Amino acid sequence: MSTESAAEKSAVNGIRTALGIGGVLAVLAGLFIIFQPQNAAFVVTIVIAIYAIAAGIVYAGLGIFTRNKGGWARLGHIALGVLFVIAGIVALVNLQQATAWLAIFVVILVGILWIVEGIVALSTLGDAASKGWSIFFAIISIIAGLYLLFSPLWGAVVLWWILGIALVVLGIINIVRAFTFGRKNL
Repeated sequence: MSTESAAEKSAVNGIRTALGIGGVLAVLAGLFIIFQPQNAAFVVTIVIAIYAIAAGIVYAGLGIFTRNKGGWARLGHIALGVLFVIAGIVALVNLQQATAWLAIFVVILVGILWIVEGIVALSTLGDAASKGWSIFFAIISIIAGLYLLFSPLWGAVVLWWILGIALVVLGIINIVRAFTFGRKNL
């Protein structure tokens, strides 16, 4: 076996392993979301809160230890760092409220984005290859966005379930890809 062929086989095995591990993790995360939606939401909130604390420490450290920045830039980094740390701690201490706020925030953001996406689709009708599909997409996008804005709690539940189901399906597909990747046509 040549070194080129060994390297190719090693790369294929690495990709297969990554696809398989990623697929298994996606399936597990999806099942966790489907069967333990509230606990999964808590985990996401905890991860974001810990990230905020870590980012805050980094920003504060930049402000304190960087000597090549001006006074206002250093002060800004320190203030931003303190705010991040406070936000992370408040989220961890009030986990239930932070999780609910995060869910509603994301749903409202998605709702606004879908409405804007629908309006943009309507505004580009002149360039559309299929005006009918563009109009259909725009109407569905605007209706879905309005639904999320006027019913954010129910929208959060639906989006969370869709995410869980999508993770399971995509994870299974990646596991199958892991077993079939790199095989030559037989």
